[in-house]
Amino acid sequence: MERFVEVAEGVSLWVESRGPEDAPAVLLIMGATVSGRVWPDELVERLARKHRVIRYDHRDTGASTRAFDRIPYSATRMAEDALAILDALGIERAHVVGLSLGGLLVQWLLVAHPERLLSATVIGAPALEGAPARANATARAPIDPDLYAFWSHMFEPRDREAQIEWWVENWRRLNGRKLPFDAEEFRALEQRIIAHAGRHDTSNAHARADASGLARGAELVHVTVPTLVIATPEDPTNPESNSRFLAETLPRSTLVTIDGMGHAIPRAVVPPLAAALLNHIETVEGLAR
Repeated sequence: MERFVEVAEGVSLWVESRGPEDAPAVLLIMGATVSGRVWPDELVERLARKHRVIRYDHRDTGASTRAFDRIPYSATRMAEDALAILDALGIERAHVVGLSLGGLLVQWLLVAHPERLLSATVIGAPALEGAPARANATARAPIDPDLYAFWSHMFEPRDREAQIEWWVENWRRLNGRKLPFDAEEFRALEQRIIAHAGRHDTSNAHARADASGLARGAELVHVTVPTLVIATPEDPTNPESNSRFLAETLPRSTLVTIDGMGHAIPRAVVPPLAAALLNHIETVEGLAR
């Protein structure tokens, strides 16, 4: 089922729900600048066998409203959009999974609205700013500077084919060096996203959104929601040490490493990623019975 959910006056987000509507909900929160369709169909289908799985386009991505200049917003407002989607679908609590920026938004939900979360999963994201340093804790590592330099060209205007090729190269860099990179897989992904969005340009809105409200890392030590932290050892944006630090900070966390995974979700990582998510979700559900 696909629909649009109005999360603010003049702002509607594309939302897709798959799986039994009376099953526990799993909300997938994507990273910055990209459509929720980056969550692979195969992953969604595996999760949707016993759960209601929801993915969506953030503001200024995919088929959702693009109006940052007229209706500016913060990163915390993006997190609140996730709750507005749950409200619109009549879902009180959900298992929430976030990748990259989505992982930061999930952490903000953990400290700001824990009552809405059955469980949480953070993939490819460091701890929120302000997380307390402790003796023997691993230090937060920076993003690869070469990737930063490549990203400095992200929002330059290009024709459709050049834009697709830029994103294919971006996914190649994010894929890491261990798993083979299938350019055709990601070229087809970008073609599907352009068809879904009806446009090929990339908005810079998320780079301009105020992220200061996310600096609530000091509160992570009080989180009681069971949280899975997935380490992505080939990730140039979030080294494995960042995931270890986050897991060390959260009191009820489990750390799982997906061997060979970078900051992309190629077909090769879908089976182990789905298995890790389902094991976490079903363990939490089993404890709640």
